[in-house]
Amino acid sequence: MPSPADLNAPASGAPVSGARAPVRVIAVASGKGGVGKTSVSVNLAMALVHAGQRTLLLDTDLGLANVDVMLGLSPQFTLADVFAGRCELQDTLLEGPRGLWVVPAASGKRHMTELLPQQHIGLVNAFCQLDLPLDAMVVDNAAGISDSVLTFCQAAQDVVVVVCDEPASVTDAYALIKVLSRERGVTRVQVLANQVNNAIEGKQLFEKLERVSARFLDVTLHYLGAIPRDEWLRRAIQRQEAVVEAFPGCPSALAFRDIARRANSWQSPAGPRGGVEFFMERLVAHSAGASAASHNDPLRSAVA
Repeated sequence: MPSPADLNAPASGAPVSGARAPVRVIAVASGKGGVGKTSVSVNLAMALVHAGQRTLLLDTDLGLANVDVMLGLSPQFTLADVFAGRCELQDTLLEGPRGLWVVPAASGKRHMTELLPQQHIGLVNAFCQLDLPLDAMVVDNAAGISDSVLTFCQAAQDVVVVVCDEPASVTDAYALIKVLSRERGVTRVQVLANQVNNAIEGKQLFEKLERVSARFLDVTLHYLGAIPRDEWLRRAIQRQEAVVEAFPGCPSALAFRDIARRANSWQSPAGPRGGVEFFMERLVAHSAGASAASHNDPLRSAVA
């Protein structure tokens, strides 16, 4: 693990030995608060665990974190302790329900919202050294378009933007997608409609966002689906549990499990994009291994 000082600047480590499969990193974001983004992150992570994926849930809402609260966990260390030099990233790991790994951020630490862009990149690079056998990581971002949100979304393979049926939610979601596209080169975004009354309402929300994005932005939006407004989800939040764990047969839990199942069919990254990315070394090793396998494949050689 790098020392906390290493989080202050971009790092480049040596490639890991052995070709580990790359980690599917999903960044969950929203243009505004109050749309249920953290609930989506928690339940998507737990649904991936239920689908057999070894999953890490990373809380990057660096000033108002609450992933640990939603899961009833009591962290000894948070990311604030890492940046203060009191521990290493590995020390913040919490084991949640069914083996879900959680890295908590701090709540009420205003200085954590004022980190330098290099420190955000340093945190991304620190995950290269995190020695965990993972299939997926879900990143719960702060709301809005701060540098931390943009960096963590840029560093993920997939970005999920959460919207609900409020005009400000759709407007701010468009603003987030615009900044990600124009300033960070994000060309593909998954859109999730949350707290909807029915499937038609969810699709209409997506179509509003898609129309304006198609007209003004060079970005492709995909409709991930909708999470219905559900009393069981509210009860699960009160119990500090994921709804997929507390009430697995309720409508919202079934919707999260369906999304997690379909996430496995998303196109996997062929290799690193050349920018800041989580688990960069695993992507490099995977890309090199795939290239070598292709080169040594006699069938491919015969066709070439």
